[in-house]
Amino acid sequence: MANDPTPPTTADPMAPMLCFDLYAASQAFTRVYKPLLAPLGLTYPQYLVMLNLWPDSLLSVGEIGRRVSLESNTLTPLIKRLQEAGLVTRSRDPDDERRVVVALTDQGQALEAQAAHVPGCILEATGMPQAEIEALQRTLRGLTRTMLDAAASK
Repeated sequence: MANDPTPPTTADPMAPMLCFDLYAASQAFTRVYKPLLAPLGLTYPQYLVMLNLWPDSLLSVGEIGRRVSLESNTLTPLIKRLQEAGLVTRSRDPDDERRVVVALTDQGQALEAQAAHVPGCILEATGMPQAEIEALQRTLRGLTRTMLDAAASK
């Protein structure tokens, strides 16, 4: 980072790297999620898709991609695996053949109850009170918007 006011030290060259702290935190979350999701037969990205389908039950691939920040070339194979597992169906939108819609199966809907414990386990694993988590989320969402704006202006 050329404009970083804190030069890296040989002892810890990663110390000034905010992006590394976010990456490391993301990896830590994934490690906590993995054993919680394994009995459900889900990966973390699949869980994100299911979280969006449970309340809506039918969404386009494009809408799912917007909600979970994944491109369709990443999302399509993921959704195909959910379909092979019997959790969702995929079909062309009769009103717009270009759109693919994803719908929950009964088995996919039933999985919601089996996954109900996951958010509480994650909350507990953070060791943070709810108010602190909400403040951190606001900060991170603001940072994300700012960084996306900066990327778009380049």
